[in-house]
Amino acid sequence: MARVKRGTTTKTRHKRLLDQAKGYYGRRKNTIRIARQAVEKAGQYAYRDRKVKKRSFRALWIQRINAAVRVEGLTYGQFMHGLKLANIDLDRKVLADLAMHEGDAFKGIIAQARKALPAQASA
Repeated sequence: MARVKRGTTTKTRHKRLLDQAKGYYGRRKNTIRIARQAVEKAGQYAYRDRKVKKRSFRALWIQRINAAVRVEGLTYGQFMHGLKLANIDLDRKVLADLAMHEGDAFKGIIAQARKALPAQASA
């Protein structure tokens, strides 16, 4: 059986890893062992923060909706309950965008939600 020399595959693997570590500080960018750890940790952070990003944006949308709704005399919870009762199916991203850029349209949605609420809640 012929002898197999593995230098090219190792070099390819190392090159791919170092390309991923490009721009890192110190030995993290040019030493295989340390670069491997840095790239692996970066992947863990990236995976985690893709989830955190969704949470952060949802929180931002809720804050924007709440601020716009409180000007009209409702709380965020009352407004969302009113939307559900009025069968208005807009997600928080769209509602926040309407509140920021289309104030008149958002006021119309608030009026519909307030109309759908029971009498004591909207007073």
